[in-house]
Amino acid sequence: MFMFCPTCANLLGVEEGPNCYRFSCSTCPYVYNIAHRQNTRMYPKLKEVDDVLGGAAAWENVDSTEERCPKCSHPRAFFMQIQTRSADEPMTTFYKCCNHQCGHRWRD
Repeated sequence: MFMFCPTCANLLGVEEGPNCYRFSCSTCPYVYNIAHRQNTRMYPKLKEVDDVLGGAAAWENVDSTEERCPKCSHPRAFFMQIQTRSADEPMTTFYKCCNHQCGHRWRD
């Protein structure tokens, strides 16, 4: 929690006074004694994450290939290629296991 000086608007520092802790200004004589513990927590609202692969609908009309699933060893996997880096870099291949009970996803 930040406190600001009401006279000069500078950030107040915390110092130990004769009887208690207090906020004090470093540029003017303003002092505010702290009677009890003060704390406030504010959590920022996080942005929602977009599915960059297009969600579940992106996997509806894809082809399959002979690629072994590293999780369940199923011999076939769906795949799609997406340009994730700059144009002079190769495309990234994303796989999804054809075994509907597994559905493991990985990339190459």
